[in-house]
Amino acid sequence: MAEPQYYEEQKFPHARLRILTAIPPAAMTLLAIWQVGLGHAWGKQPMSNTSVIGWTIFLWLIYLRLITVKLVTELFPGELRVAMRGLWRSAKISLKHVKSVGVLRFDPTADWGGYGVRRGSRGTAYIAAGNEGVELQMIDGSIVLVGSGNAAALASAISRQLPHN
Repeated sequence: MAEPQYYEEQKFPHARLRILTAIPPAAMTLLAIWQVGLGHAWGKQPMSNTSVIGWTIFLWLIYLRLITVKLVTELFPGELRVAMRGLWRSAKISLKHVKSVGVLRFDPTADWGGYGVRRGSRGTAYIAAGNEGVELQMIDGSIVLVGSGNAAALASAISRQLPHN
């Protein structure tokens, strides 16, 4: 496999999200301590100790997986790949379908409904952090927004590869 001509990784730096995501496994850990460690059944129909331990481990594994997800952008000859590494395969965008490229400042929540992979009537957005990215106007009229910590460099690298440049 060829080396990408542009490569960028962005982590989701939102501490509030990490704390909120940790609530279910932390609560399950407290339940495990209460029921398994201290011997107090929780509720009228408590889970078995094995189930409590199993669910606790499962929720912590899911949490650890979620906090390691990152947005990876790679530019190869004729193709831009964007992936939420750790969750799903990469999206491949053929540059021959791109009409124009521009650097854009945006509000992730107001403009796209938040962070992550967002699909809407305007198109698709890949946002991990910040409020700057590259907007690709596609030939079919849709938009692809790729959040970037170095949007100018990404836009420049893509522009150099567009077939009509």
